Amino acid sequence: MISIIIPVHNEEKQLPALLKYLETASSTYIREILVVDGGSTDETSRLAIEHPKVTYYLSGKGRAVQMNYGAKKAKGELLYFLHADSYPPENFDILIKEVVRKGNDCGCFQMRFDKDHWWLNLMGQFTKFNHLSCRGGDQSLFVTKDLFHFLSGFDESYTVYEDNEFIKRLYEHGSFTVIRKWLTTSARLYERMGVWKTQKLFLEIYWKRRFGASAEDLRSHYCKRINS
Repeated sequence: MISIIIPVHNEEKQLPALLKYLETASSTYIREILVVDGGSTDETSRLAIEHPKVTYYLSGKGRAVQMNYGAKKAKGELLYFLHADSYPPENFDILIKEVVRKGNDCGCFQMRFDKDHWWLNLMGQFTKFNHLSCRGGDQSLFVTKDLFHFLSGFDESYTVYEDNEFIKRLYEHGSFTVIRKWLTTSARLYERMGVWKTQKLFLEIYWKRRFGASAEDLRSHYCKRINS
């Protein structure tokens, strides 16, 4: 069975729609939905607590911290990490179970944005390829609990790029697969910062990491750009 783990921070506008969608888009393999809050100051906690199918946890802030906390509490043998603004394809739980049965212990879905822009459409096409450079947290991530704990989970020193750092280790130790069904994610950061400015930031983070930048260096650079 699958434990869905959703890290949140001030997601009152996104979370209700996602939870409603998950009720209809999944089949019979969902054991639980864990919402792990990094200290929201809006109505996120109330919305999660009041939902009958959600188990709510308050943890330290930072997606790596939150996702590790959720994995620790999860009861399912499969962990599915999902952002609050990302919508997996219908029957996603069946699709995940099928590829795991075939021997893949980790993977994601191909991804498209909810904004029609030629560059974002092109970037979505690249997510079809099973290569580390085409991966990111918005695509969601499933992994067996055994493999997750074998790799000691997410590196909590990373407050940005935590997904990519962990996925790199999954490629090295697991059997990673890309399910050829579309997950749809929000382009809200691209809309707020602009497509080219946002893409430039992501490329800078990627290359800084490739050339050995520390987790703190990545955080500092990200915060500087995001607030400029």
